[in-house]
Amino acid sequence: MQSEVIISVKEPSGVTADLFRNAMSRLGAPVTVVTTSGPAGRQGLTVSAITSVSDTPPTVLVCLNRDNRSHAAFIQNGVVGISLLSRGHEGLAGIFASSRRTPDEKFAAAAWRTDVTGAPLLADALVTLDCTIALIHASSTHDVLFCTVEAIHVHPAGETGLTWFNRQFHTLPLLPA
Repeated sequence: MQSEVIISVKEPSGVTADLFRNAMSRLGAPVTVVTTSGPAGRQGLTVSAITSVSDTPPTVLVCLNRDNRSHAAFIQNGVVGISLLSRGHEGLAGIFASSRRTPDEKFAAAAWRTDVTGAPLLADALVTLDCTIALIHASSTHDVLFCTVEAIHVHPAGETGLTWFNRQFHTLPLLPA
């Protein structure tokens, strides 16, 4: 795994944290539960800052706040399980977003499976991506994890995707191809 640190000293003028968060709340994003397991323990949290990077090799990026108590486990374990949520998973998203719940309490709320890396994957997720961390890029308060996808599972039922927009959950129907 590679690690890279780039620091910017220029402060943006006129853009407050509140203004930025309000603007970003208007950006629809997938709702995922991102997990890890290994020598540093099992951890998980709800993440909407995730996107595809490349299909060769299959790569996604996940942004994690370094102040999150589960951050160190992701870095030390070097593996990431990404479960894309669907309608009916709103409660689970809330559980994994909570900083008051222990990892055991979070994982007890659903059924899990593993694939290549051993990271927990939600058994009934719309899609799961089983990944290894290839590169870590530090940016302000977050680390951007570039993750190589080792295995993919697409749920055959074709549920609706869960998104986060304007600080609320919304669903997107799966339309015929």
